[in-house]
Amino acid sequence: MNAGIAVAGGGALGAWLRFLVTGWVHRLPWPEAFADRFPVGTFVVNLTGCLIVGLLAGLFYDRLASTSTLRAFLMMGVLGGYTTFSSFALESVRLLQAGDWSLATLNVVGSPALGLLGAWVGLQLAQGAA
Repeated sequence: MNAGIAVAGGGALGAWLRFLVTGWVHRLPWPEAFADRFPVGTFVVNLTGCLIVGLLAGLFYDRLASTSTLRAFLMMGVLGGYTTFSSFALESVRLLQAGDWSLATLNVVGSPALGLLGAWVGLQLAQGAA
């Protein structure tokens, strides 16, 4: 199977799983004051995605002789559709493991900070166009 098709199919599956998990999490009995203000569904998806990407990375890279198509389907496709935060976390850990503290710091600080800035600029542009 073509790796691109595997990633696309996995992405669709991951997005569907994100939808299901987020919906399930929101139906749990959270304190109302908390659940109304905190994005608990996204939080749970990000944490579970990080756990799963770490598990898969450990298995694929350290133990299993898997095909690159299977890795692409699961790690880029399914988990990429589920949450890209898992990729961010794994890539940051890999930089730390390689001893590249400066690039790890740039990634850990720069991605959220510039991502927030980008979201703010996008909202400003959209509001200015309205």
